[in-house]
Amino acid sequence: MSFPGSGLAKGLAVTLRTMTKRSVTAQYPDVQPDLPPRTRGVIGLFEENCTVCMLCARECPDWCIYIDSHKETVPPAAPGGRERSRNVLDRFAIDFALCMYCGICIEVCPFDALFWSPEFEYAETDIHELTHERDKLREWMWTVPEPPALDPAAEEPKELAAARKAADKLAAQQQAEAEAAQAQAQAGEQENADQDRPDTPGEGT
Repeated sequence: MSFPGSGLAKGLAVTLRTMTKRSVTAQYPDVQPDLPPRTRGVIGLFEENCTVCMLCARECPDWCIYIDSHKETVPPAAPGGRERSRNVLDRFAIDFALCMYCGICIEVCPFDALFWSPEFEYAETDIHELTHERDKLREWMWTVPEPPALDPAAEEPKELAAARKAADKLAAQQQAEAEAAQAQAQAGEQENADQDRPDTPGEGT
């Protein structure tokens, strides 16, 4: 049950608490703000992971991603094999005058080529200069913070478990082969030593 004027009293209480606190002035730009790790500043491009699949451009609701590419023929990996073609990235640009920072392009990228960067100082005097090419997007990639550590109680991802199992199996196989080669070498050395040993006088009598 609320009494008449209780809402006003609560509002005045908040005002009084705020009035008693000391004001804090952010000394920007001399002191950079401490941004949260998941700040949506700009989008960085890790070009090596991009396969020009065009998913990011197709799913972008603002159509602010521009991608150009061409095909190159790759020689066969083995003699008698077939030549393959691959897409080579020529241009990757994002118009941040149109971007609404929804993050859909980052979520749909299947090869982890796009990341959020907390960088936010990219204002321009001309709106046309807000279209940043892949060189600038790559520079922002190095400002992307490291991902947070996994929960110690969480299960290991299946991909890491499979990779670790394959690596352990390969290491065990290599160790077994090395031990077998070492044992064979020692046996050969022992056999050579027995052949080079002179006969003891009196043997065979």
